[in-house]
Amino acid sequence: MTTKARQDRLLALLLRDGEWSTAASLADALGVTPRSVRSYVTAINARVTGGTAIESGPLGYRAGSDAAAALRAAGASDAGTPRDRLHTLVRRLLDSADGIDVYDTADALHVSAATVEADLSRVRGLLGGTELTLERSASLARLRGTEVAQRRLLSKLAHDEMDAGHFDLDALRRTLGERSVGARAFGPFKAELVAELGALGYFVNEIGIGDVVMHIAIAADRTTRDRALGSTGSDVSDATAAVAELLDRLTLKHIGVQLGQGDLRHLATLVLTRIVAPGAPAADDVRARLSPDVEAAVRAIVEAAASQFLVDIAHDDFILRLALHVQNLLHRAREQAWSRNPLTRSLKSTYPMIFEVAVYICTGLQESLGIPILDDEIAYVAMHVGGRLERSRRADQLLTATIVCPGYYELHELLRSSVDRSLGQAIEVVGVETRIDPAWEGIDTDLVLTTIDPPRAGDRFVRIQPFLTEADVERVRAAAGRVRRGRRLARLRAELERYFSPDAFVRGVDATDGEAGVIRDLGALLRRQGVIDEDYVARAVEREAISSTAFTDALAVPHAMGMTATQTRIAIGIADPSITWGEGRVQVVALVAFSETDREAFQTVFEQFVEVFSERDSVQRIVRRGTDFAAFLDELVAVIDG
Repeated sequence: MTTKARQDRLLALLLRDGEWSTAASLADALGVTPRSVRSYVTAINARVTGGTAIESGPLGYRAGSDAAAALRAAGASDAGTPRDRLHTLVRRLLDSADGIDVYDTADALHVSAATVEADLSRVRGLLGGTELTLERSASLARLRGTEVAQRRLLSKLAHDEMDAGHFDLDALRRTLGERSVGARAFGPFKAELVAELGALGYFVNEIGIGDVVMHIAIAADRTTRDRALGSTGSDVSDATAAVAELLDRLTLKHIGVQLGQGDLRHLATLVLTRIVAPGAPAADDVRARLSPDVEAAVRAIVEAAASQFLVDIAHDDFILRLALHVQNLLHRAREQAWSRNPLTRSLKSTYPMIFEVAVYICTGLQESLGIPILDDEIAYVAMHVGGRLERSRRADQLLTATIVCPGYYELHELLRSSVDRSLGQAIEVVGVETRIDPAWEGIDTDLVLTTIDPPRAGDRFVRIQPFLTEADVERVRAAAGRVRRGRRLARLRAELERYFSPDAFVRGVDATDGEAGVIRDLGALLRRQGVIDEDYVARAVEREAISSTAFTDALAVPHAMGMTATQTRIAIGIADPSITWGEGRVQVVALVAFSETDREAFQTVFEQFVEVFSERDSVQRIVRRGTDFAAFLDELVAVIDG
């Protein structure tokens, strides 16, 4: 990673977190020294005239008011970077059916012919899996392949330009070229497309619509260059025809380009398989659209996941909705038209258990239906799983509360009604005390909402007004959050003390052989304890290859999907400085071996352990002070106790 790339990564991290971060924590995230971080901050702020991209203070650094503008400007001003040269070269190859001359191109880019030759070697690296080839004849270089394959390459470049999968019009312009007709007027186009799809009875997936708009922009641009897709001439469904007619009308209205039938059918298929779902259809209507093989495969793996993870997802409506998504995914796989998901990273770090269920489901679907597994597609399945679990939350997850409100007319009844109305989804009022001197010791609910001063302070007691205010509601919600977190972390502390051992702790992880080497080294510690065998270690390496288990910026939790350990144990590896893991860097690696008898613990430990390591300051404290096993456990417990 170049210095410029690290500077941009630093800015992106601060923008994402929105809080103060120390130089040490940022250095670990970037794999550099704190001194380098300070120099990066100086360089980034020098980009901004009359503003501040990064603020400095006693607590470290945080994104300033001009941070987002500085990051956008960084992307727009990359004209001389190797990546921009590479993209410019690819665009020239795509635009010229007869190829480009190496020497003429070097002159146009103000670089040497040797530099262009090196860039052409990098172009070959981009072509893997695209069905395109780069041909050379003396000084002439030319791309060979279908128009569809060339568009996929353009899509790949656009995604590379975009940050975290978000649709970015400036990045699209850089990919297609500033004069591209396809990069204009897409704000109004997108708004009208969403509105009219809704009028046709579809729910629109706003997360994925940027991708489809990008493909429409590419189609419009290629059409103006006489690169339209040919028509297949085959019959199309009524739904495809209706969406094609809509796209035809809107592209002509907003972009001024008349797309051909081949492009319209292709884009209509993308819309129907990527960004829309039928609006609340009956189960029979959904099943009529499904392949029986797809429904059967989804049903089998969902039922297996429900049993494996003890999650309540084996419901017919969930299975049918997910099966419809999977059928669309099969269509996308055939077209190699993947959907980006800007929520992938946050879903993985915030809901690791849900993401793990999605990984299990996607792995099963890969085996039964041959679906490729990509993190963004796993994230869409995780959204289905999370939505189902949110709808099926049990009532006993509510915290109980007692209201203490000395009686005066119907005051306590009005207060209870207000609490139920404003906080009914967070707490359940199970008692009301109307005495001025209630038996405080006898109140055993999770929370006590009182209009009079309690005899002692405590997280359970929340002082509120007789007529509930917005400030009261916020205080109660905050107290409920503290109680829930305290309970979760108390359970986690008890579980962790059972599962850790001094013989499965390493400080100074050897990352020479990458993630697989670290997993094998930690696995050897658990093998010596008789907890797991070599097969478990091999399956943990396989699981890591499916989707990185770096669930936060600092923590990786490798594990096998089957709970086949004789006992649940956790081997800890501390890396200081941080090591590369997947596409990021981590400082703590926790190889988790779960046994069949500890399924409940899987959920508790997995999610809450990740939560502890989601705060950068906590990570720094644990890593810096955890010089041996005893110190590590002491610091971990101290962080949990808060």
